[in-house]
Amino acid sequence: MSEAQAKPKAQSPEIITMGCRLNIAESEAIRAGLSQSDIHEPLVIINSCAVTNEAVRQTRQSIRRARKTNPQANIVVTGCAAQIDPDSFANMAEVDRVVGNIEKYNPASFAFGLDDSANAHVQDIMQVRDTAPHMASAFTEHARAFVEVQNGCDHRCTFCIIPYGRGNSRSVPAGKLVDHIQQLVDRGYKEVVLTGVDVTSYGHDLPGQPNLGMLVERIMKLVPDLPRLRLSSLDGIEVDDRLFDLLTGEKRIMPHVHISLQSGDDMILKRMKRRHNRGQAIDLVARLKAKRSDIAIGADLIAGFPTEDEAMHRNNLSILAACEIVHAHIFPFSPRDGTPAARMPQLNRAIIKERAREMREAAAAIHQEWQASLLGSKAQILVEKSGNQGHIENFARIQLNEQAKAGDLLPIAISHIDNGKLFAQPISAQQ
Repeated sequence: MSEAQAKPKAQSPEIITMGCRLNIAESEAIRAGLSQSDIHEPLVIINSCAVTNEAVRQTRQSIRRARKTNPQANIVVTGCAAQIDPDSFANMAEVDRVVGNIEKYNPASFAFGLDDSANAHVQDIMQVRDTAPHMASAFTEHARAFVEVQNGCDHRCTFCIIPYGRGNSRSVPAGKLVDHIQQLVDRGYKEVVLTGVDVTSYGHDLPGQPNLGMLVERIMKLVPDLPRLRLSSLDGIEVDDRLFDLLTGEKRIMPHVHISLQSGDDMILKRMKRRHNRGQAIDLVARLKAKRSDIAIGADLIAGFPTEDEAMHRNNLSILAACEIVHAHIFPFSPRDGTPAARMPQLNRAIIKERAREMREAAAAIHQEWQASLLGSKAQILVEKSGNQGHIENFARIQLNEQAKAGDLLPIAISHIDNGKLFAQPISAQQ
């Protein structure tokens, strides 16, 4: 028997991904690295999120569930929650090891030996200067490819703990990104999503200080066979003329702009240490829609931030309609230890929950009205791995009336709404 025949194949780990699109990309990079390793023991990796207390609670739930369903596996926790508070996870009886946000790219961090006693492999994230040491070339659960263009954040919003899990902002050189995106297109991916912690800060740490608009322009020029490019959450104050023109004029960039708003009230925005005000957000959306009417706006909004009174809440609520936000992510405020907002006067939890409920109901009504406006229209769907659903250009989720090939871009006609879901028929099947 040859050495190649004798060597067992690395076992694919189960990876449970919490949180953001960046975590999705990084989970696949972990999977790719382990596939080339000599690790053969059963392994469950929880790639955690720390954006809210609820996210941390859900991470702990996932750990306990993983142990119950995989009693013989090694349970490893990584990601932002593990980076920020490694001891709390290392002390959980279900956890075999905690791995930091940099160490997770090294397959050796997931190797266990008989004499292994170190259950936490976490270094100081603030000392890290590079990013994206590995890039995933396949995505097991998604038809879209997620590409990390930068990591970390230099801003210190008063509610946010993420810089302490990700470190300072650092960017991937454009040439490396262009080559990687071309490889993804060559592998058959029809849509690429640019992700990061603070995507619009891209490039300030690179030679010549390029920006996100320059990167997107370069991708469009040098990867002409990429059908669809989508951008993740943008800081509206950093959308310059170049990026604005690309968002409104380049048809291969999807008409879906997700803005990190956080609040619709100026005083709360100041207390959050955000860099925009309400008027600037409304003006940006108005200008985007004036140039490209099919743009769908998404936004993150926090309900019940400390010191928020009823008038401030009304401003927060009204920003949903003022910006025509059809993809709203509403978060009830949850104080994170170590952040300035946790030391501010807190609202009663019942008030926070009620305000979040009111905002979610308003957001749902706007979303339903937008869905109704899409009836009878034609679009292209990127078919997800399930084969019977996916997203069209403006990120509306569509249910197909029949099975289709995963990963295909399929022309469709939107036919009806059932139980809050948009349904469509492939146009080719109608002819």
